[in-house]
Amino acid sequence: MVIEINKDIDRYKETVVMGLTARQLIFSVLSVAVGGGIVLFFYPLVGLTPSVYIAIPAVAPVALGGFYSYNGMNFYEYMGRKLKMLFANRPLAYVSTEGEQVLKEIRVHEKESIHGKKQRKGDVSE
Repeated sequence: MVIEINKDIDRYKETVVMGLTARQLIFSVLSVAVGGGIVLFFYPLVGLTPSVYIAIPAVAPVALGGFYSYNGMNFYEYMGRKLKMLFANRPLAYVSTEGEQVLKEIRVHEKESIHGKKQRKGDVSE
C-alpha cells in the first residue's frame, strides 16, 4: 500500500472556505469592508472612479496582511523589520587609529627590515 504525501508538508495549510485559510478569509472580509466603506463615503463627494482610487491605497495593506508571506513572516512583521532596519539602525562609523605619521613609520620599519634581511643573506653567503 502506497500513501502519497506532499513533499511540502511544512507549507500545508488547512482551508476554511473556498481554499482560503482562516487568516486569509478574515483579511479578505476586512479589506472588502474597508474598501466598500471608503468608496461609499467618497462616492457622493468625488464620484465612483476617484473614490476607488482613494480606496486602493487603504485596502492594499489590509489585503497584504492576510495573503503576503516572506520567509515565514507575514506582511506586518516583514514591514516592521524593514522599517526598523531603515530608520532605527544607527550607521556604522570607522575611525582610523593609524594616522599618516604612523603609516610612514610602518613603511620605514618595513624598509629597514627588508634591508637588514638582504645584508644578513650577504653575510651568510660570504
